[in-house]
Amino acid sequence: MNDSTLSPEFTVLIPARMASSRLPDKPLADIGGLPMVVRVAQRAQKSQARQVVVAADDERIVQACRAHGIQAVLTRQDHLSGSDRLAQACELLGLTAEALVVNVQGDEPLIPPALIDDVARLLSQRPEASMSTAAHAVGSLEEFTNPNVVKVVMDGQQMALYFSRAPLPWWRDGQSSGTFKALPNPPPLRHIGIYGYRAGFLSLFPTLPPSPLETMESLEQLRALWHGHRIAVHVTPQSPGPGVDTPEDLLRVRQLLA
Repeated sequence: MNDSTLSPEFTVLIPARMASSRLPDKPLADIGGLPMVVRVAQRAQKSQARQVVVAADDERIVQACRAHGIQAVLTRQDHLSGSDRLAQACELLGLTAEALVVNVQGDEPLIPPALIDDVARLLSQRPEASMSTAAHAVGSLEEFTNPNVVKVVMDGQQMALYFSRAPLPWWRDGQSSGTFKALPNPPPLRHIGIYGYRAGFLSLFPTLPPSPLETMESLEQLRALWHGHRIAVHVTPQSPGPGVDTPEDLLRVRQLLA
C-alpha cells in the first residue's frame, strides 16, 4: 500500500447542541429509530478514526449517545461557537497539542466515512496548514449564485485563498449586467463544512479576535485566514449528501435512509 493512502491517527469530534431555531432539539430528531447525532456518529465510526466522541451541551444528548454505545462528553452551554465547544472537548479528552481532530457536523447523517479520512490525511500531509477542509464542484448556476452555498477559491497548492457566499470566482466574460449565463470552467467549488485541526490550534482559535470579513460573511473559517493561518482543501468528486437544517431537510433524509 502506498504511504499516501494510509490514514493517520485522529479523533472525530461531533459538536451537538439542543438550541436550534429552525429545528428544535435537532440532535435527538428521530431518523429511522435513532437520534440524528447517533446516526452521524455511526457514520463516523466507519472511518479510520481512533475514536469518535460527541461534544454535547445537554445531558439528554449524552444519555442518548451512551444508550447506543457512542462516547460523549458534556461541555458548557455558554460556548459562542462550535470551535469553543471542540476546544473544551479536547481538554476533557486530554488530547495533545499535535493530536489530529476532525470536526464532523452533528447534522450530517449521510457524511461519507472516506471523506472524513481524506480530511484527516490531508492535514497530516500539510504541516504548513493549521486546518483542512473539503469542497466539490458546483453543479448548477442556481448553486453558484445561492448565498446559502459557500464557495471556496484555492491557490495552486490547494490552499484556500478565500471563502464567500458570493459567486466566486467572478467570471467577467460569462455574465452581463451581473447575471451569469453559464458556470465558469473549471467549475467553481462548493465548500463542505467538515474541518481538520490540530488540537493545539483548536485551543488557540477561540482566542483569536473575530475578523471584519468573518463578521460580514458570517463564516467563521475566515478568522483563520485573516490571522495568517492556512487551510488546505481536499477536492472530492461528489457531494456528501444533504445535511439537516430544517424540518423539510429532516423529511428528505428520512426518505433517503428508509
